[in-house]
This record gives sequence, C-alpha cells and structure tokens, in this order.
Amino acid sequence: MGLFSKLFSKKIEKQLSSYQQELIETHYREVDNMYRQIRGWRHDYRNHIQTMKAYAASGDWDAICHYLDLLDEDLTTVDTVIKTGNAMTDAILNSKISLAKSKGITVHADAHIPVKLTSSEIDLCCILGNLFDNAIEASLALPEEKRLIRIYMDMKNTQLYISFTNFTAGKKLTKTDGIFKTTKGEGHGFGLVRMDAIVERLDGYINRASEDGAFTTEILLPQL
Repeated sequence: MGLFSKLFSKKIEKQLSSYQQELIETHYREVDNMYRQIRGWRHDYRNHIQTMKAYAASGDWDAICHYLDLLDEDLTTVDTVIKTGNAMTDAILNSKISLAKSKGITVHADAHIPVKLTSSEIDLCCILGNLFDNAIEASLALPEEKRLIRIYMDMKNTQLYISFTNFTAGKKLTKTDGIFKTTKGEGHGFGLVRMDAIVERLDGYINRASEDGAFTTEILLPQL
C-alpha cells in the first residue's frame, strides 16, 4: 500500500472512529434524558397524590378526572414500551421510539431477545441507532399521517434477527456496484459504512431492499 493510500485509510479510520463516538454519546444522552423524565415523574408522585386528595376532599370529581387524564398523557411520554429481555436493547429502542413519537412518527415494534447476547453493547448501539436514525430521517419527508416505522427483532436459532422497515416519500432506489448510494450527507454515509463494517466483523448478514414508498434493512448476527 502506497503512502497516499495509507494516509487516506488512516484519515477515513479516524473519521469513522469520531463518528462512532459521537453516535454513541448521542444515544446515551437520549437514554439518559428518558430516564431523567422517569425519575422526575416518580419524584413528583407524592405531590400528585396530595393534589388529588385535595380535589377529593372538596368533592371536585371533574377536576380529579382531568388531572388523571393529564397524568396519563405525561406518563405515556416516558413509558417503557419495549421490553425485549436485554437491558441495552430496551434502552436504545425506547429512547428512539420516544424520539420518533415526538416527531409525529408511528412506530410498530415487536422485539424479543430471550437469551444473553454475545454481541457487544457498543456494536448493538451503533447498529440500532443508525437503523432508527435513518428511518426517522426518511419518515420526516412524509406527511405526519403517513409516517410509519416497523421493527421486528427475535432469535432465529443462534442468530439475532433485526428488521427495520420505514415508509418513504420516494420511488424505488437503484443500486450502484451492489449498494444503495446515500445522498444525505457525510455523516449519513459514515453510518452506513460503520454498520456494514460491524456486521462483517461479526460474520453477520445485512440486506437492504428498496420499493416504491418503503425501505427495509434486515440483519442477522450470530450469537455463538
């Protein structure tokens, strides 16, 4: 390998490393924010009870019903909707689902991981984070009522199967040299490269399929 090739390779490696670190920090901030909301709600629990007791003492049942509706709405925003059996996966998926909902995107998720994974939490964070970020970005080009992300995760024998499908505003994409070319900027491209590199290193499988109005990514990761 020539000097230029070595320098170029090191530059790309440094950029990918920087992008991975930024991605991980972003995901952990999202997770931390979600759990801060949960802790805050628990902290306020006594105050909520006291408020409703005061309404009950005065016989103001309409006020109690209204207050309960407000609490239900508030709790829904921090509810842990996915419980896969894997703590890190739960944290990533729930933080991203909360982010998607805040952007008016409907998420249908069916995820079950009944065994201890051998894939590292950092690798899983990068893969799931990239899949979700790409799906959210594509969804924002649609009117709110058409935004939808479908997620399916389960074990297929000794392999973790991950499937992400999102509706898109565009037509079917075409491949160049066997891959879909990104037009979403430098960071987006690094995300795809990073995902592919992780799957390859783990001897996994990744497939991307584009149709009119939808895009699907499927991944298999051995857990031996």
